[in-house]
Amino acid sequence: MTTVLLASDSDQVFAEVDATLASDDCNVLRIRKGKDVLPIVQAKSPDLVLLDLQIGAMGGFAACMGVRQEEGAGRLEKRPIALLLDRDADGYLASQSRADGWLIKPIDSLRLRRLYTTLLAGKSLFEGDYSDSTSIT
Repeated sequence: MTTVLLASDSDQVFAEVDATLASDDCNVLRIRKGKDVLPIVQAKSPDLVLLDLQIGAMGGFAACMGVRQEEGAGRLEKRPIALLLDRDADGYLASQSRADGWLIKPIDSLRLRRLYTTLLAGKSLFEGDYSDSTSIT
């Protein structure tokens, strides 16, 4: 079974992700605070991490960097991470995060499913003007 960790304080984002990805083969775990991302990644070892860029005091960018730092130090196994951005201009910040991909909200099931499939296949997928790899617009 695939496990997806979603860090978002938005009920709407959770509903969209859960409706799109949750199935007999995929479990969607949700946390509401960026500071909880690293402890949950360490405890649950999700296959994919989705981070809302805006999550209270510690957003998706900082949470992504925290996970990447632990992976780089060999304390965590590398896993795909994607950011959910509020606007195209957030792509610049996202490009600095070392995320494997991102989507610009509002998200829809087709784009989210494509991101999920692509990242789990070991590839990257970036939406908008700030990508330096595979891009969708």
